[in-house]
Amino acid sequence: MASIKVKFRPSTVPSQPGAVYYQIIHNRQVRQITTRYHIFPNEWDATASSLHIDSDTGRRALLLEFRHYIRCDCDRLARIVRKLQATELNYSCDRIIDEYHRHSYHYSLQGYMLTLIESLKAGGRHRTAETYIAALNSFRNFLSDRHNSHDLMLDTLTADMMDAYSTWLRKRGICLNTISFYNRILRAVYNRAVDDDIISDARPFRRVYTGIVKTAKRALPIGIIKKIKNLDLTASPALDYARDIFILSFMFRGMSFVDMAFLRKTDLVDGHITYCRRKTGQQLTIKMTSQMRAILSKYPENSSDYLLPIIRTAACSERSVYRNTSSQINRSLKTIATMVGLTVPLSLYVARHSWASAAKTKGIPISVISEGMGHDSESTTRIYLAALDTSLIDRANSLIISSI
Repeated sequence: MASIKVKFRPSTVPSQPGAVYYQIIHNRQVRQITTRYHIFPNEWDATASSLHIDSDTGRRALLLEFRHYIRCDCDRLARIVRKLQATELNYSCDRIIDEYHRHSYHYSLQGYMLTLIESLKAGGRHRTAETYIAALNSFRNFLSDRHNSHDLMLDTLTADMMDAYSTWLRKRGICLNTISFYNRILRAVYNRAVDDDIISDARPFRRVYTGIVKTAKRALPIGIIKKIKNLDLTASPALDYARDIFILSFMFRGMSFVDMAFLRKTDLVDGHITYCRRKTGQQLTIKMTSQMRAILSKYPENSSDYLLPIIRTAACSERSVYRNTSSQINRSLKTIATMVGLTVPLSLYVARHSWASAAKTKGIPISVISEGMGHDSESTTRIYLAALDTSLIDRANSLIISSI
Protein backbone atom coordinates (compact mmCIF):
# COMPACT_ATOMS: atom_id res chain seq x y z
CA MET A 1 0.00 0.00 0.00
CA ALA A 2 1.26 3.49 -0.84
CA SER A 3 2.84 5.59 1.89
CA ILE A 4 2.48 9.36 2.17
CA LYS A 5 4.99 11.58 3.92
CA VAL A 6 5.09 15.33 4.51
CA LYS A 7 8.46 16.87 3.62
CA PHE A 8 10.10 20.29 3.61
CA ARG A 9 12.42 21.69 0.95
CA PRO A 10 14.39 24.79 2.04
CA SER A 11 14.78 27.64 -0.40
CA THR A 12 18.10 28.05 -2.21
CA VAL A 13 17.94 31.69 -1.09
CA PRO A 14 18.69 31.76 2.68
CA SER A 15 16.30 34.62 3.51
CA GLN A 16 13.33 33.13 1.61
CA PRO A 17 10.81 30.52 2.83
CA GLY A 18 10.96 26.97 1.51
CA ALA A 19 8.11 24.74 0.37
CA VAL A 20 6.19 21.90 1.99
CA TYR A 21 5.61 18.95 -0.33
CA TYR A 22 4.13 15.45 -0.14
CA GLN A 23 6.19 12.39 -0.95
CA ILE A 24 4.30 9.34 -2.26
CA ILE A 25 5.99 5.94 -2.34
CA HIS A 26 4.36 2.91 -3.95
CA ASN A 27 5.76 -0.17 -5.70
CA ARG A 28 9.25 1.29 -5.49
CA GLN A 29 8.10 4.46 -7.23
CA VAL A 30 8.66 7.84 -5.58
CA ARG A 31 6.69 10.91 -6.60
CA GLN A 32 6.15 14.39 -5.17
CA ILE A 33 3.24 16.81 -4.95
CA THR A 34 4.21 20.42 -4.39
CA THR A 35 1.98 22.59 -2.20
CA ARG A 36 1.36 26.30 -1.81
CA TYR A 37 2.49 26.25 1.83
CA HIS A 38 5.73 28.18 2.20
CA ILE A 39 7.50 28.24 5.56
CA PHE A 40 10.90 29.16 6.99
CA PRO A 41 13.37 26.47 8.19
CA ASN A 42 12.77 27.32 11.87
CA GLU A 43 9.06 26.61 11.34
CA TRP A 44 9.70 22.99 10.38
CA ASP A 45 10.18 20.10 12.84
CA ALA A 46 12.17 17.50 10.85
CA THR A 47 11.87 14.86 13.61
CA ALA A 48 8.07 15.01 13.69
CA SER A 49 7.73 15.86 9.98
CA SER A 50 5.34 18.65 10.87
CA LEU A 51 5.18 22.39 11.36
CA HIS A 52 6.78 23.90 14.43
CA ILE A 53 4.60 26.76 15.64
CA ASP A 54 6.13 29.24 18.06
CA SER A 55 3.56 31.05 20.18
CA ASP A 56 5.52 34.29 19.86
CA THR A 57 5.70 34.43 16.10
CA GLY A 58 3.55 36.84 14.12
CA ARG A 59 2.92 34.00 11.67
CA ARG A 60 1.17 31.80 14.23
CA ALA A 61 -2.33 32.16 12.76
CA LEU A 62 -1.07 31.46 9.23
CA LEU A 63 0.94 28.44 10.36
CA LEU A 64 -2.05 27.02 12.20
CA GLU A 65 -4.05 27.31 8.98
CA PHE A 66 -1.25 25.61 7.03
CA ARG A 67 -1.19 22.78 9.55
CA HIS A 68 -4.95 22.35 9.16
CA TYR A 69 -4.69 22.33 5.35
CA ILE A 70 -1.82 19.82 5.40
CA ARG A 71 -3.80 17.50 7.66
CA CYS A 72 -6.79 17.73 5.31
CA ASP A 73 -4.58 17.09 2.26
CA CYS A 74 -3.08 13.99 3.89
CA ASP A 75 -6.52 12.70 4.86
CA ARG A 76 -7.65 13.23 1.26
CA LEU A 77 -4.63 11.38 -0.10
CA ALA A 78 -5.22 8.52 2.33
CA ARG A 79 -8.86 8.24 1.20
CA ILE A 80 -7.73 8.17 -2.44
CA VAL A 81 -5.23 5.40 -1.70
CA ARG A 82 -7.84 3.34 0.16
CA LYS A 83 -10.30 3.72 -2.71
CA LEU A 84 -7.71 2.74 -5.32
CA GLN A 85 -6.63 -0.19 -3.16
CA ALA A 86 -10.23 -1.42 -3.08
CA THR A 87 -11.14 -0.80 -6.73
CA GLU A 88 -7.97 -1.20 -8.80
CA LEU A 89 -5.63 -4.17 -8.73
CA ASN A 90 -2.67 -2.24 -10.09
CA TYR A 91 -2.31 1.47 -9.58
CA SER A 92 0.72 3.72 -9.71
CA CYS A 93 1.95 6.81 -7.89
CA ASP A 94 0.96 8.80 -10.95
CA ARG A 95 -2.59 7.48 -10.66
CA ILE A 96 -2.73 8.68 -7.04
CA ILE A 97 -1.46 12.10 -8.08
CA ASP A 98 -3.92 12.36 -10.98
CA GLU A 99 -6.80 11.54 -8.65
CA TYR A 100 -5.52 14.05 -6.09
CA HIS A 101 -5.43 16.84 -8.68
CA ARG A 102 -8.88 15.90 -9.93
CA HIS A 103 -10.21 16.20 -6.40
CA SER A 104 -8.32 19.45 -5.94
CA TYR A 105 -10.22 21.03 -8.84
CA HIS A 106 -13.68 19.50 -8.63
CA TYR A 107 -13.92 19.65 -4.85
CA SER A 108 -12.27 22.97 -4.20
CA LEU A 109 -14.69 25.72 -3.21
CA GLN A 110 -14.17 27.51 -6.51
CA GLY A 111 -14.33 24.40 -8.69
CA TYR A 112 -17.43 23.07 -6.97
CA MET A 113 -19.21 26.44 -7.02
CA LEU A 114 -18.42 26.99 -10.71
CA THR A 115 -19.97 23.60 -11.47
CA LEU A 116 -23.12 24.58 -9.55
CA ILE A 117 -23.20 27.99 -11.28
CA GLU A 118 -23.11 26.37 -14.71
CA SER A 119 -25.91 24.04 -13.64
CA LEU A 120 -28.01 27.00 -12.46
CA LYS A 121 -27.49 28.80 -15.77
CA ALA A 122 -28.41 25.69 -17.73
CA GLY A 123 -31.63 25.52 -15.72
CA GLY A 124 -32.46 29.14 -16.51
CA ARG A 125 -31.80 30.33 -12.95
CA HIS A 126 -29.56 33.18 -14.04
CA ARG A 127 -30.27 35.49 -11.11
CA THR A 128 -29.38 32.77 -8.59
CA ALA A 129 -26.22 32.04 -10.59
CA GLU A 130 -25.27 35.71 -10.34
CA THR A 131 -25.67 35.68 -6.56
CA TYR A 132 -23.41 32.61 -6.36
CA ILE A 133 -20.81 34.41 -8.48
CA ALA A 134 -20.99 37.46 -6.19
CA ALA A 135 -20.48 35.33 -3.06
CA LEU A 136 -17.63 33.38 -4.67
CA ASN A 137 -15.84 36.57 -5.76
CA SER A 138 -16.21 38.05 -2.29
CA PHE A 139 -14.76 34.97 -0.60
CA ARG A 140 -11.93 34.77 -3.13
CA ASN A 141 -10.99 38.38 -2.34
CA PHE A 142 -10.95 37.46 1.35
CA LEU A 143 -8.65 34.51 0.67
CA SER A 144 -6.38 36.68 -1.45
CA ASP A 145 -6.07 39.26 1.34
CA ARG A 146 -5.57 36.55 3.94
CA HIS A 147 -2.74 34.55 2.40
CA ASN A 148 -2.40 35.33 -1.29
CA SER A 149 -4.62 32.49 -2.48
CA HIS A 150 -7.95 32.50 -4.31
CA ASP A 151 -9.18 29.01 -3.51
CA LEU A 152 -9.27 26.23 -0.92
CA MET A 153 -10.69 22.76 -0.56
CA LEU A 154 -14.24 22.45 0.72
CA ASP A 155 -13.16 20.16 3.56
CA THR A 156 -10.76 22.80 4.90
CA LEU A 157 -13.47 25.33 5.78
CA THR A 158 -13.58 25.92 9.52
CA ALA A 159 -15.68 27.93 11.94
CA ASP A 160 -12.66 30.15 12.68
CA MET A 161 -12.22 30.88 8.99
CA MET A 162 -15.86 31.84 8.54
CA ASP A 163 -15.61 34.06 11.62
CA ALA A 164 -12.58 35.73 10.05
CA TYR A 165 -14.47 36.20 6.78
CA SER A 166 -17.37 37.93 8.53
CA THR A 167 -14.93 40.20 10.37
CA TRP A 168 -13.16 40.98 7.09
CA LEU A 169 -16.48 42.00 5.50
CA ARG A 170 -17.48 44.19 8.47
CA LYS A 171 -14.16 46.05 8.35
CA ARG A 172 -14.92 46.90 4.73
CA GLY A 173 -18.23 48.46 5.64
CA ILE A 174 -20.40 45.63 4.32
CA CYS A 175 -23.82 45.68 5.99
CA LEU A 176 -24.98 42.79 8.14
CA ASN A 177 -27.68 41.65 5.70
CA THR A 178 -25.13 41.39 2.87
CA ILE A 179 -22.75 39.47 5.14
CA SER A 180 -25.59 37.11 6.00
CA PHE A 181 -26.47 36.81 2.31
CA TYR A 182 -22.93 35.69 1.40
CA ASN A 183 -22.79 33.31 4.38
CA ARG A 184 -26.09 31.70 3.42
CA ILE A 185 -24.94 31.09 -0.15
CA LEU A 186 -21.63 29.58 0.98
CA ARG A 187 -23.47 27.45 3.54
CA ALA A 188 -25.87 26.18 0.84
CA VAL A 189 -22.89 25.19 -1.32
CA TYR A 190 -21.19 23.46 1.62
CA ASN A 191 -24.37 21.59 2.58
CA ARG A 192 -24.79 20.48 -1.03
CA ALA A 193 -21.27 18.99 -0.92
CA VAL A 194 -22.16 17.22 2.33
CA ASP A 195 -25.35 15.85 0.75
CA ASP A 196 -23.31 14.68 -2.25
CA ASP A 197 -21.06 12.77 0.17
CA ILE A 198 -18.02 14.74 -0.96
CA ILE A 199 -17.13 15.97 2.53
CA SER A 200 -18.14 15.37 6.13
CA ASP A 201 -20.01 18.14 7.91
CA ALA A 202 -17.64 20.05 10.20
CA ARG A 203 -20.32 22.74 10.78
CA PRO A 204 -18.11 25.72 9.80
CA PHE A 205 -21.10 28.10 9.72
CA ARG A 206 -22.29 27.46 13.25
CA ARG A 207 -21.02 30.78 14.64
CA VAL A 208 -21.61 33.22 11.78
CA TYR A 209 -24.72 35.34 11.23
CA THR A 210 -27.16 33.99 8.66
CA GLY A 211 -30.33 35.83 9.69
CA ILE A 212 -31.99 38.93 8.27
CA VAL A 213 -31.94 42.32 9.98
CA LYS A 214 -35.19 44.19 9.47
CA THR A 215 -34.27 47.38 7.61
CA ALA A 216 -36.00 50.73 7.68
CA LYS A 217 -38.72 51.09 5.09
CA ARG A 218 -37.73 53.05 2.00
CA ALA A 219 -41.19 54.10 0.92
CA LEU A 220 -41.82 57.58 -0.48
CA PRO A 221 -45.05 59.50 0.20
CA ILE A 222 -47.44 60.05 -2.68
CA GLY A 223 -46.47 63.73 -2.79
CA ILE A 224 -42.84 62.90 -3.59
CA ILE A 225 -43.85 60.29 -6.19
CA LYS A 226 -46.02 62.95 -7.83
CA LYS A 227 -43.15 65.43 -7.73
CA ILE A 228 -40.84 62.92 -9.45
CA LYS A 229 -43.52 62.16 -12.07
CA ASN A 230 -44.01 65.84 -12.90
CA LEU A 231 -40.32 66.77 -13.26
CA ASP A 232 -39.44 68.31 -16.61
CA LEU A 233 -36.52 66.16 -17.71
CA THR A 234 -36.74 66.67 -21.47
CA ALA A 235 -33.23 68.16 -21.49
CA SER A 236 -31.77 64.93 -20.08
CA PRO A 237 -32.96 61.75 -21.87
CA ALA A 238 -31.11 59.50 -19.39
CA LEU A 239 -32.85 61.05 -16.39
CA ASP A 240 -36.18 61.12 -18.24
CA TYR A 241 -35.88 57.43 -19.03
CA ALA A 242 -34.89 56.51 -15.46
CA ARG A 243 -37.85 58.47 -14.10
CA ASP A 244 -40.25 56.79 -16.55
CA ILE A 245 -39.11 53.29 -15.60
CA PHE A 246 -39.35 54.17 -11.89
CA ILE A 247 -42.89 55.50 -12.30
CA LEU A 248 -43.89 52.47 -14.40
CA SER A 249 -42.58 50.19 -11.65
CA PHE A 250 -44.76 52.09 -9.17
CA MET A 251 -47.79 51.95 -11.48
CA PHE A 252 -47.22 48.23 -12.05
CA ARG A 253 -47.85 47.71 -8.32
CA GLY A 254 -44.18 47.82 -7.41
CA MET A 255 -43.10 45.33 -10.06
CA SER A 256 -39.42 44.40 -9.70
CA PHE A 257 -37.06 45.55 -12.44
CA VAL A 258 -36.14 42.01 -13.48
CA ASP A 259 -39.83 41.22 -14.05
CA MET A 260 -40.28 44.46 -15.98
CA ALA A 261 -37.24 43.82 -18.17
CA PHE A 262 -38.43 40.37 -19.22
CA LEU A 263 -42.11 41.16 -19.81
CA ARG A 264 -42.96 39.92 -23.30
CA LYS A 265 -45.32 41.49 -25.79
CA THR A 266 -47.36 38.28 -25.60
CA ASP A 267 -47.91 38.93 -21.87
CA LEU A 268 -50.21 41.85 -22.81
CA VAL A 269 -53.62 40.48 -23.77
CA ASP A 270 -56.94 42.40 -23.83
CA GLY A 271 -55.46 45.32 -21.94
CA HIS A 272 -53.99 43.19 -19.13
CA ILE A 273 -50.40 42.14 -18.42
CA THR A 274 -50.14 38.63 -17.00
CA TYR A 275 -46.74 37.42 -15.81
CA CYS A 276 -45.06 35.16 -13.25
CA ARG A 277 -42.79 36.71 -10.66
CA ARG A 278 -39.28 35.41 -11.17
CA LYS A 279 -38.62 35.38 -7.44
CA THR A 280 -41.64 33.36 -6.33
CA GLY A 281 -43.27 31.93 -9.47
CA GLN A 282 -46.55 33.59 -8.47
CA GLN A 283 -48.77 34.63 -11.41
CA LEU A 284 -50.02 38.22 -11.33
CA THR A 285 -52.27 40.23 -13.63
CA ILE A 286 -52.15 44.02 -14.02
CA LYS A 287 -54.65 46.16 -15.94
CA MET A 288 -53.03 48.62 -18.32
CA THR A 289 -54.17 52.21 -17.71
CA SER A 290 -54.05 55.34 -19.85
CA GLN A 291 -51.26 56.71 -17.61
CA MET A 292 -49.12 53.63 -18.27
CA ARG A 293 -49.78 53.84 -22.01
CA ALA A 294 -48.87 57.54 -22.03
CA ILE A 295 -45.40 56.73 -20.70
CA LEU A 296 -44.88 53.83 -23.10
CA SER A 297 -45.97 55.95 -26.07
CA LYS A 298 -42.82 58.06 -25.62
CA TYR A 299 -40.69 55.12 -26.78
CA PRO A 300 -40.68 53.33 -30.15
CA GLU A 301 -41.75 49.69 -30.15
CA ASN A 302 -38.91 47.25 -29.50
CA SER A 303 -37.49 45.09 -32.26
CA SER A 304 -37.14 42.39 -29.59
CA ASP A 305 -39.94 40.25 -28.12
CA TYR A 306 -40.01 42.34 -24.95
CA LEU A 307 -42.77 44.77 -24.06
CA LEU A 308 -40.94 47.59 -22.27
CA PRO A 309 -38.08 49.79 -23.54
CA ILE A 310 -35.42 47.95 -21.58
CA ILE A 311 -34.16 45.04 -23.72
CA ARG A 312 -34.78 46.73 -27.07
CA THR A 313 -33.02 44.59 -29.66
CA ALA A 314 -33.18 40.89 -30.38
CA ALA A 315 -29.46 40.41 -31.04
CA CYS A 316 -28.01 41.15 -27.62
CA SER A 317 -26.88 39.57 -24.37
CA GLU A 318 -30.14 39.96 -22.48
CA ARG A 319 -28.73 39.46 -18.99
CA SER A 320 -25.94 41.97 -19.62
CA VAL A 321 -28.43 44.55 -20.94
CA TYR A 322 -30.66 44.00 -17.92
CA ARG A 323 -27.80 44.42 -15.43
CA ASN A 324 -26.24 47.42 -17.16
CA THR A 325 -29.57 49.20 -17.60
CA SER A 326 -30.44 48.61 -13.95
CA SER A 327 -27.14 50.18 -12.86
CA GLN A 328 -27.58 53.15 -15.20
CA ILE A 329 -31.13 53.80 -14.00
CA ASN A 330 -30.16 53.64 -10.33
CA ARG A 331 -27.31 56.10 -10.95
CA SER A 332 -29.75 58.48 -12.63
CA LEU A 333 -32.24 58.08 -9.79
CA LYS A 334 -29.63 59.39 -7.37
CA THR A 335 -29.55 62.63 -9.40
CA ILE A 336 -33.33 62.75 -9.46
CA ALA A 337 -33.40 62.30 -5.67
CA THR A 338 -31.29 65.45 -5.31
CA MET A 339 -33.60 67.36 -7.67
CA VAL A 340 -36.66 66.66 -5.49
CA GLY A 341 -34.81 67.26 -2.23
CA LEU A 342 -34.58 63.65 -1.05
CA THR A 343 -31.88 62.86 1.49
CA VAL A 344 -32.47 59.10 1.38
CA PRO A 345 -31.21 56.84 -1.43
CA LEU A 346 -33.55 56.50 -4.40
CA SER A 347 -33.51 53.27 -6.41
CA LEU A 348 -35.86 51.11 -8.42
CA TYR A 349 -36.54 49.05 -5.31
CA VAL A 350 -38.05 52.12 -3.61
CA ALA A 351 -40.96 52.01 -6.07
CA ARG A 352 -42.04 48.65 -4.67
CA HIS A 353 -42.09 49.84 -1.06
CA SER A 354 -43.76 53.08 -2.09
CA TRP A 355 -46.69 51.33 -3.76
CA ALA A 356 -47.28 49.21 -0.66
CA SER A 357 -47.15 52.31 1.53
CA ALA A 358 -49.52 54.18 -0.79
CA ALA A 359 -51.98 51.29 -0.72
CA LYS A 360 -51.96 51.31 3.06
CA THR A 361 -52.36 55.09 3.18
CA LYS A 362 -55.39 54.90 0.87
CA GLY A 363 -57.06 52.47 3.22
CA ILE A 364 -56.82 49.54 0.84
CA PRO A 365 -57.97 46.44 2.79
CA ILE A 366 -55.29 44.13 4.07
CA SER A 367 -56.82 41.42 1.92
CA VAL A 368 -56.07 43.46 -1.21
CA ILE A 369 -52.48 44.23 -0.43
CA SER A 370 -51.04 42.64 2.69
CA GLU A 371 -48.68 44.73 4.71
CA GLY A 372 -46.59 43.48 2.44
CA MET A 373 -44.33 43.84 1.10
CA GLY A 374 -43.50 44.67 4.72
CA HIS A 375 -44.04 41.18 6.01
CA ASP A 376 -41.10 39.21 7.32
CA SER A 377 -42.12 36.46 4.89
CA GLU A 378 -43.31 37.09 1.37
CA SER A 379 -45.33 33.87 1.54
CA THR A 380 -48.03 35.77 3.49
CA THR A 381 -48.32 38.31 0.68
CA ARG A 382 -48.42 35.53 -1.85
CA ILE A 383 -51.26 33.77 -0.02
CA TYR A 384 -53.37 36.94 0.21
CA LEU A 385 -52.88 38.02 -3.40
CA ALA A 386 -53.42 34.56 -4.87
CA ALA A 387 -56.94 34.34 -3.44
CA LEU A 388 -58.18 37.71 -4.71
CA ASP A 389 -60.36 38.71 -7.62
CA THR A 390 -57.84 40.68 -9.67
CA SER A 391 -60.45 43.37 -10.39
CA LEU A 392 -60.21 44.43 -6.75
CA ILE A 393 -56.46 44.94 -7.14
CA ASP A 394 -56.97 46.79 -10.45
CA ARG A 395 -59.42 49.22 -8.77
CA ALA A 396 -56.98 49.71 -5.89
CA ASN A 397 -54.16 50.38 -8.34
CA SER A 398 -56.29 52.90 -10.31
CA LEU A 399 -57.02 54.72 -7.06
CA ILE A 400 -53.31 54.97 -6.26
CA ILE A 401 -52.24 56.02 -9.79
CA SER A 402 -54.88 58.75 -9.91
CA SER A 403 -53.21 60.33 -6.88
CA ILE A 404 -49.96 61.12 -8.72
